Amino acid sequence: MSFYDTRPATIDDGNPNAFWWPTPPFAAYPQVQPSSGPMSCLLEGMNHRTTRTRLMHFDLRGCMITVQISQGQSPISVRFKQLRCLELEEPVKPEPIAGADAHAALMAHRPVSPFMVTYTDGQVLEGKTIGHVELEQGLFLFPPLDANGQTSRVFIPKHAYSSFNVGERVGEILVAQAQVTPGQLDQAIGEQDQLRKRKLGDVLVGNQIISPEQLLEAIEMQARLPVMRLGESLVSLGMISEEQLKDSLRIQSKEQGTPLGELLVKKSLVTRENLQTALAHKMGYPVVDTDTFPVEAAAVKAVPFAMAERLEVLPLILREGRLVVAMEDPTRRSAISELEFTTQCKVVSALAKLGSVKGSLAEAYRRNGLEVTASGRAADMTPIDGGALLAQMESDHADTADEMPVDLKAIEQNDNQLVRLINTMILEAQAQGVSDIHIECPTGKAKIRVRFRKDGQLRNYLELPPNYRSALVARIKIMCDLDISERRRAQDGKINFAKYASGNKLELRVATIPTANGVEDVVMRLLAASKPLPLDQIGLSPKNYEKLSWSVKRPYGMVLCVGPTGSGKTTTLHSALGHINDESTKIWTAEDPVEITQPGLRQVQVNPKIDWTFAKALKSFLRADPDVIMVGEVRDAETAGMAIEASLTGHLVLSTLHTNSAPETITRLLDMGMDPFNFADSLLALLAQRLARRQCKACRVSTPATADQINELLDDYLHAYAGHAPFTREALLAEWKERFGVNGQLMHYHSPGCDTCEQKGFKGRVGLHELLTVSRDLRRMIQKSERAEELQRQALQEGMHTLRQDGIEKVLQGLTTLDEVRAMSNN
Repeated sequence: MSFYDTRPATIDDGNPNAFWWPTPPFAAYPQVQPSSGPMSCLLEGMNHRTTRTRLMHFDLRGCMITVQISQGQSPISVRFKQLRCLELEEPVKPEPIAGADAHAALMAHRPVSPFMVTYTDGQVLEGKTIGHVELEQGLFLFPPLDANGQTSRVFIPKHAYSSFNVGERVGEILVAQAQVTPGQLDQAIGEQDQLRKRKLGDVLVGNQIISPEQLLEAIEMQARLPVMRLGESLVSLGMISEEQLKDSLRIQSKEQGTPLGELLVKKSLVTRENLQTALAHKMGYPVVDTDTFPVEAAAVKAVPFAMAERLEVLPLILREGRLVVAMEDPTRRSAISELEFTTQCKVVSALAKLGSVKGSLAEAYRRNGLEVTASGRAADMTPIDGGALLAQMESDHADTADEMPVDLKAIEQNDNQLVRLINTMILEAQAQGVSDIHIECPTGKAKIRVRFRKDGQLRNYLELPPNYRSALVARIKIMCDLDISERRRAQDGKINFAKYASGNKLELRVATIPTANGVEDVVMRLLAASKPLPLDQIGLSPKNYEKLSWSVKRPYGMVLCVGPTGSGKTTTLHSALGHINDESTKIWTAEDPVEITQPGLRQVQVNPKIDWTFAKALKSFLRADPDVIMVGEVRDAETAGMAIEASLTGHLVLSTLHTNSAPETITRLLDMGMDPFNFADSLLALLAQRLARRQCKACRVSTPATADQINELLDDYLHAYAGHAPFTREALLAEWKERFGVNGQLMHYHSPGCDTCEQKGFKGRVGLHELLTVSRDLRRMIQKSERAEELQRQALQEGMHTLRQDGIEKVLQGLTTLDEVRAMSNN
């Protein structure tokens, strides 16, 4: 126990400047006493500059000193982290002893030892000291000044040095005793230096567990350790400060779902190696050697390969309902929760060295009878991602599938395997960014096919034995409270997946459709709760952004967003609402379902089953003092008429409609019986949109566009004008080169495919927009019920860009391809 364990770091004793400082640990020197006042000292900063100053206060526990640079100036506080070295100029003297001979004899026996301090910047401080005192805050040394016993007093903060040694070195003693040769000593010193250069995390992770017995023992030991949070661990190791931890926790509270460790790494406050050091050294996570650990078959069979690959976890052992997995960040609660939900086991995490899980995962599944292809997918899981479970299901029923009648309910809707399969399928769809799940049930002995729609395209996910047909559909109906006995008519419902996966904010809109021979298909749309995108980030061209922004800021009128199902209409409207959402504006929305939420909006969920329709919600809104109303969809003449009436009585109304283009929307509403004069007066803008696949940024390459490629783009762009373009072909090309060219040259972009985009060349989607704003001329044409072609011709003359033209500009920017634009547009 040091003197600082029993004494305070600072005292008053009637003198506000008094402080404690250790003395040499030798009998000839006085016991520790408080200082008598300010003391002259030499202060060396981290910039290696030395300053003579007066030490007014030395707060060891607070890791701070107070100094006065010159007489008359106010004292300033300096943290230990700003210091490299501090030396008191007033020496310590030994206590007087009667008799000069006795004093000389005592001084001759002082324990004067050589010392060597290695600073963190690699420089070395060497000398002699009469003992030393090392505390958590740093190192105190006492270099002798003369033969009479006077010593200096030096303090080096803990952060400033990486190692120190006091006394004769063992190697030098061994050489002096002829136990080793100088060459052997040099070799040993070199190996020691290599070890010293290793980070603490490397040393800790280097001591890895290689057997199940060691792992279980280490887990039991960890369970007995006191609970310590990651942030506390990093602070105690000096990797971050208390202030940095508080700031990060404050940010994390706003970005719910982001692990603290990931947040600290993103802010560059710590490295992933730092995190592993804290996890092993302070939190006691056992470290597993994933290359040599004998992974058990039961463990890998419990976790689908695709899930293990996505979550970057390696299943290790499965004992008594407890699954142990190796992870590079074992504090990832979201991954652990997903594993527990899928496997129905208690999951315990161990620590794996950085980069080791990916390299060991495929081999672990291979060793346990699961062949893995070069693409990293388990071969017996093809073509699915829910593989291990599916393989087990198929093997369980392979012998009986051909013998039993296809409608025999051998599988119950609450069968554990079936429940796990559906839950895993939904979780995998959410993780892959899928928009829709299609479950197709053919008749006879054909297998059930499940397909995912991602980036607008369908792709196979899995196939199931035919005897799962009835139970699979029944289970999904139960999850969304539909009538499982009704197979003759279509049904709609919703699944709140949070009930089945705790903490998973996901809702699914479900539609069941009866097909031939009494079977049903199911389509599920994933509606992940999300925040709106800013209006300037949804892919609008600068001109369209300016016009749409102006339209949604008008005090009254109607703005419509049109397009097919899944084209992002609701997302666009919520971005527009976010653009005008402030404390002075009252906004009501009627939606089915509420997909996107944002503070300040009063959002209503319509329910046709109880006759709570869009039209009735809109009628109620008009009595609730609104400024802005958003109607999820205009489905009938009643809703359209109410929306027009609301927009004519001092309200801004936003809504969606399923039509192909902006001009066609006008004729569609007129055909529904809308009064052309009222409609023309109310309409502000029509935005038609599509979603095209976006070129993968990771593998996108560009080459100068050829003359044929440029002419093809020009022909497509000018086609809409039918020979009456308000500009020449040459003027358009010059404008393109100015806006999109690289050194005056248009580029052709191509994505050949890579691992990021699964070799498809596309990842994500980009919006194509056609914005028609109503001018006086267009308003007169609407009042006359002009045809859509005439309306489009006038809008083009006024500067509107068609979907095809907006898409071509995005082709020139390298966002998508001409084939994608053509597939999404007709003109």
